[in-house]
Amino acid sequence: MQRSPPIGKCPIQISLSVIGGKWKPIILWFLRDGPVRFSEIQKKIPGITQMMLTKQLRELVADGMLERTVYAEVPPRVDYRITDDGRSVFPVLIALNEWGNEYQKRKYGTWSQKCADTFHEGDREEHDKV
Repeated sequence: MQRSPPIGKCPIQISLSVIGGKWKPIILWFLRDGPVRFSEIQKKIPGITQMMLTKQLRELVADGMLERTVYAEVPPRVDYRITDDGRSVFPVLIALNEWGNEYQKRKYGTWSQKCADTFHEGDREEHDKV
């Protein structure tokens, strides 16, 4: 499923059509370190339904941000990995994380929340840097 090219849209609209929304940036965030299975993604993002996760993953694959690999095994195994285009958005995601922290501080006083703290990510030291 390849999506039609965004004709006549400004670059911000194009960017948001690919990575915008409630779930896509978070999905990309969790795929940054390597391939992840569907069930692992779902466990890391509380509140996302199976149907919504499927829809968002399909759109990210169609836009070339993720690669989907199906293994001929029983039971079937599918994993998702980030592409070079997907990886290119990480400076934007890091900037959004920093902006969100600053916004929270201005609006509500002291605040220091990381994406790794917000979702179930485990105790990986690398994630604590962002």
